[in-house]
Amino acid sequence: MALNDQQFEINVFWTGNRGFGTRDYKAYGRDHTVTAEGVPALLGSADRKFHGDRDRWNPEQLLLTSLAQCHMLSYLHVAASHGIVVTKYEDTATGTLTLNGDGSGQFSSATLQPKIYVADPATRELALSLHAEAAAKCFIARSLNFPVHHTPGLLAATSD
Repeated sequence: MALNDQQFEINVFWTGNRGFGTRDYKAYGRDHTVTAEGVPALLGSADRKFHGDRDRWNPEQLLLTSLAQCHMLSYLHVAASHGIVVTKYEDTATGTLTLNGDGSGQFSSATLQPKIYVADPATRELALSLHAEAAAKCFIARSLNFPVHHTPGLLAATSD
């Protein structure tokens, strides 16, 4: 491992055996638990379309969540380093999963739609331009093989 490499470890436990294992496609549950040291367990499943539980997180949502979180954290870092005071950040992210005839699939794109509020209205243009730098620094976005688009919302001063 290189000097600057970081390793991350999670555990995935399948909890969907209904007593028949994977005897056939509809015989087993997609439920699973994801754990990592020091954080609460995450309950996962497949998307409902793939016989999953709609009350649990699915891998596609988690991929999109990772991307949105990473961009937000990168953006906040970049904003702070440029002297921009962000007082509120929210994002609605969407992703497109393309299914293939052979049962495989892949994300074909994702769009982040962050809305950022800044303390000083005079910094709005600079704050808006910093999304490109944040995208270039986001570890998750740099690891993906599909385009990630950014459609930042209007920036406004807030007293929050």
